[in-house]
Amino acid sequence: MKFGVIIYPGSNCDHDMVYALRDLMEQEVVELWHKDTDLQGVDAIILPGGFSYGDYLRSGAIARFSLIMENVIRFAREGGFVFGACNGFQILCEAGLLSGALLHNSNQKFICKNIYIKPDNDNTVLTSLLDKNSAYKIPIAHGEGRYYADDDTLKKMRLNDQILFRYCDEKGVISEEANPNGSIENIAGVCNEGKNVFGMMPHPERAADMELGNIDGKAIFESILSMIQV
Repeated sequence: MKFGVIIYPGSNCDHDMVYALRDLMEQEVVELWHKDTDLQGVDAIILPGGFSYGDYLRSGAIARFSLIMENVIRFAREGGFVFGACNGFQILCEAGLLSGALLHNSNQKFICKNIYIKPDNDNTVLTSLLDKNSAYKIPIAHGEGRYYADDDTLKKMRLNDQILFRYCDEKGVISEEANPNGSIENIAGVCNEGKNVFGMMPHPERAADMELGNIDGKAIFESILSMIQV
């Protein structure tokens, strides 16, 4: 598979994502600069974490207007696979490719630590190989990760299995205490109605290498590859 990883001014997880896909998952990867207009025939597009444009205005609000996004939006609307982690998730929400918004953490602080998430379903590209009864340890690093959507939107998302992950404790219990940022309904990741655009606040690329003592995130990449091999 050929993955394109988009790099914005302020991206800081781009090479982590490239390493996970190219070296750990043994996939072809190209780096796409935010001013590029050529997607180089990629099969999938990844928006990595970081602080695009210094998070001025709102996280992802400026990156959403980067030149490459016109083609990313077209690619997504034509059914192409698009995945954003952390800042990438924020950009996809700002671009209208995912429902909802990422707000400041409820404690108004930047949070960087390992947390646990639990798959809400097992019928999407990101979750097909995951165990719905298991908790996966994945790091977070964000100041604006509190997911929000209105009641009507949440109802539609629940019915359509668009909620991917919820924050939980190490035993898989979903609770207010296990919610690191105040996200509504403990939501940590979502997808669009067409189930080809995905976003999550935790960083699976930071939990995919045995050298780090945690490969829970690798299961997410394995799930992706099992579903969209071309």
